[in-house]
Amino acid sequence: MDRIRIRGGRPLGGEIAIGGAKNAALPLMAAGLLTEQRLVLSNVPRLADIETMAWLLAGHGIAVERKGPEGRDLSLGGAITGTEAPYDIVRKMRASVLVLGPLLARVGEAQVSMPGGCAIGTRPVDLHLKGLEQMGAAIALEGGYIRARVAGRLRGATIVLPFASVGATENLLMAAALADGQTVIANAAREPEIACLAICLNAMGARITGVGSDRLTIEGVAALHGAEHRIIPDRIETGTYACAAAITGGEMRLLGARLADLGAVARTLGEAGVMIEDGPDGVLVRRDGTLRGADVMTEPYPGFPTDMQAQFMALMSVAEGAAMVTETIFENRFMHVPELNRMGARINVHGASAIVRGVGSLSGAPVMATDLRASVSLIVAGLAARGETVVNRVYHLDRGYEALEGKLAACGADIERIAG
Repeated sequence: MDRIRIRGGRPLGGEIAIGGAKNAALPLMAAGLLTEQRLVLSNVPRLADIETMAWLLAGHGIAVERKGPEGRDLSLGGAITGTEAPYDIVRKMRASVLVLGPLLARVGEAQVSMPGGCAIGTRPVDLHLKGLEQMGAAIALEGGYIRARVAGRLRGATIVLPFASVGATENLLMAAALADGQTVIANAAREPEIACLAICLNAMGARITGVGSDRLTIEGVAALHGAEHRIIPDRIETGTYACAAAITGGEMRLLGARLADLGAVARTLGEAGVMIEDGPDGVLVRRDGTLRGADVMTEPYPGFPTDMQAQFMALMSVAEGAAMVTETIFENRFMHVPELNRMGARINVHGASAIVRGVGSLSGAPVMATDLRASVSLIVAGLAARGETVVNRVYHLDRGYEALEGKLAACGADIERIAG
């Protein structure tokens, strides 16, 4: 397996182009199932998860072609020829479950492998299923598969989510676009990626109001048509590189990034002594003196995202004073803590919270990546550590970060991938 070697201690400086948001691209690709016509997406990142979704859609009959400069555009289209999302694909990427709503709405049936758990904890799909049942779907769990069917069209319903689930909101939103009548999704997730999906669906002929709020109203239509849509910049990639600049005491311009999408990340970084401000071509990040400990709790948007928790903890490991990091979204998302402690961090976990007592400096060490965001938190820590850090099992990184080593090296990092 590949490894990444870092010799830390160099302040980063320069520019990094922020790619399209993976978490917006995946549901948008699933939306290609909702129409016979061609959907063209631009600003699509080149990531392993995108290829996995393309492979899944091909199994349903949807051809996915890369076009445009550097293959940043995706063209999706074709007749639906299959309704099964097999285990071999779904086990690689939980976002595969997002084909469930579109398939049900379009052809009235779907067989989707149960996603199961993952390294950062279980993420059940019960909210997806209960919402679809309210819309008239008959759902059975058999042989590790979700088997869903509806006679005729799905029916509009008022669905109150007990938790602002991103995946459930996306699945139900796509299903409701082709349902008979009006659907209301209350306590809907408000992430920018969901607004991106809703805007695209409206461009395809859907009738969705309340975009960006926690109450989405969808008037179902008989059919959707093709459209062209640009994917928003990746706010998690933006936050990650902001932490990299801050932990090294450097200054970076993150091209294409949108400060407005960062929510609590920008505010919390400010409390920690990191200056982050909008500019004409992106976001400027630099450390404003000494890093200071800042407490954070992960919450649904616009709160602090769970996908930034590990990177922020790496930053806090060298901050002055102490910080408390509380994880409320996933029950097992502190697996990076022992690896950071191997590098000299002082982090103690107490249930759902971690107390981080800042140290003067970290020391390079061999460490093991356990999931996507844990992987990049170790990269962030290695950039500031004295000596050499080797991050093992970095295949996780390729799911969510494109050309990470090259982008950091161009800003002065001593970093390279070692093929294994």
